[in-house]
Amino acid sequence: MKKVKVGDNVKDFRLKDHKDQELSLKDLSGKKVLLSFHPLAWTKVCAEQMKSLEANLDKFSKLNTVPFGISVDPGPSKKAWATELGIEKTSLLCDFWPHGQVASDFGIFIEDKGISERANIVIDENSKVVFFKTYPISELPDIGEIIDELDKFK
Repeated sequence: MKKVKVGDNVKDFRLKDHKDQELSLKDLSGKKVLLSFHPLAWTKVCAEQMKSLEANLDKFSKLNTVPFGISVDPGPSKKAWATELGIEKTSLLCDFWPHGQVASDFGIFIEDKGISERANIVIDENSKVVFFKTYPISELPDIGEIIDELDKFK
């Protein structure tokens, strides 16, 4: 399983979010996309990671970027979690079935644990990876770092 790297083109994918809406990269033509992978819902660091996306939606919008939280959790779990966290506008994608397929396509699925690595991947308007970083499972990614990176592409 080869990890994507900056400069790679990514193939389209379709996933449902916590509101049972199907989304794809193709649907976001003309926008950058932030895929913020987190290992599992209902964990402290993952919760903070998702709340940081929601808290910075205005900044992402100004940077022509749509952020998504993404994990292998099923839709009903993500829906309850989003409600618990007060996430109203950020879509939390469910890479549940086939289990971890999108994480696998990006080379960040941890097979023996059945979860993805913690990672932030920015895809530009042409489906090219322009930022890719993985983090230790226990580390909260710095959302400021992502915003600074996106600011370079204005």
